[in-house]
Amino acid sequence: MENNLNKLNLHNYKPLRDIVFDSLRKAIIEGDLKPGERLMEVQLAERLGVSRTPVREAIRKLELEGLVVMAPRKGAHVADVSIDDILNVLEIRASLEGLASFLAAERIKDEELANLKIKFKEFNKCLEREDIECIIQKDIEIHDIIFKAARNERLIALVDNLREQVQRFRLIYMKNFGKSTSLYEEHKNIIQAISQGNPKEARKYAEAHIKSAHKFMLKNIKDKKRLENKMKNS
Repeated sequence: MENNLNKLNLHNYKPLRDIVFDSLRKAIIEGDLKPGERLMEVQLAERLGVSRTPVREAIRKLELEGLVVMAPRKGAHVADVSIDDILNVLEIRASLEGLASFLAAERIKDEELANLKIKFKEFNKCLEREDIECIIQKDIEIHDIIFKAARNERLIALVDNLREQVQRFRLIYMKNFGKSTSLYEEHKNIIQAISQGNPKEARKYAEAHIKSAHKFMLKNIKDKKRLENKMKNS
């Protein structure tokens, strides 16, 4: 099991079981613990520098969240997600991001707009280098500014929850997304509409951007599964 789990900082104000839970949850969402990977209590405890008890408690809590599956005689493993599950999440996310952009076009402050344009320039440099991790990070930063500018905490909480569910699969299934020629134009259109105070256009372009990214991800998921099935049958 190769991942970036390290010994925990136990001088945290949180209870140990919560620290372990947060660490494992983050590792799953960020892809350090991959879908289908077995979660061995002893091994995880050693890597985190804790006893097995908080690891066992964390795994049970992750199961309740749907991030871990317990199988008879096989133990715990990181949950996979079906294409239908992803489609359901992405349909909702497109609408919420459209609403966020609509509200941002009406409510964004001058300093936020200036920061948004700076992040867009940084995003474009990542595109030129075809640096996937950088592209994803700058994309997140751009949308974070838009969410904040929407001035709606409930909306931000909903979008954050959906983003976490998608984030597990972005690095796995979007390896070639940085080569998409539409990314620059999609972000430029959203930012331009927000800058011009045009909420309807901002919503339209934001929804189109999310749907485009999701189509790309779903295509990669299907291609990956098709390749896996071909290898199994060969």
